[in-house]
Amino acid sequence: MSAFFALLIRLLRYKPDSLTPRIRLRLGLMLLRNILFGMVVCWSTLLGGQIVKLQNGLTMRVEKADRDGDQVFLSSNSGVQILAASEVKSIEDEPDPNKRPIVAVVRPKETSTQALIRASAKTHGVSVQLVESIASVESGMRINAVSPKGAIGVMQLMPGTARQMGVDPHDVAQNIDGGTRLMRELLNRYEGDPHQLTKALAAYNAGPGAVARYQGIPPYRETRNYVKKIMNRIDAAGATGEQ
Repeated sequence: MSAFFALLIRLLRYKPDSLTPRIRLRLGLMLLRNILFGMVVCWSTLLGGQIVKLQNGLTMRVEKADRDGDQVFLSSNSGVQILAASEVKSIEDEPDPNKRPIVAVVRPKETSTQALIRASAKTHGVSVQLVESIASVESGMRINAVSPKGAIGVMQLMPGTARQMGVDPHDVAQNIDGGTRLMRELLNRYEGDPHQLTKALAAYNAGPGAVARYQGIPPYRETRNYVKKIMNRIDAAGATGEQ
């Protein structure tokens, strides 16, 4: 670390005619930023999720990377980091050897989708109405539903998300369990927030990075409609006394 600061000081003191003080300062800041990126990579203890390769040759392991226009939001346990899209070379799902193993899902005697939802909701402490509403809006409760983006099954899990949750998305019980646990984690993430539920739903649809950027539901039509549909279903179920 001391060698880095010595190099930085030498750069700032280097005064050929072609380098103005402003240019030397900019070069120094660029060097500092690259070193900080390296420190983030070295100190990262994140669970496998996605690999982000930067144009400068560095590689970052993050929980989730969300592209939004000319910016990329990198979500981790320590928060959200925002990069310019031009700085990112590629984003790939990580073949993480330490990813969660395929979990043993407790299967009720009744194996209907509704029964599996009730069992998973009870196990993870999530409202049955909420899980049913997500499943209905996401896939119409169909295990064979695949979105244009590649989300699979009842809870519409992306392949990378399914690996992160340690489930087989093509198995209906595991799919429901993975989606329910993900929703539980998002609810925990926004615990204490007056908009906990709507933020968790928005994050389920658009990713925590987008929610962090806009400090609430992103202004994406798809996400706003998604949250509205689920909240309407939950309100309707509450009005009819359904559990």
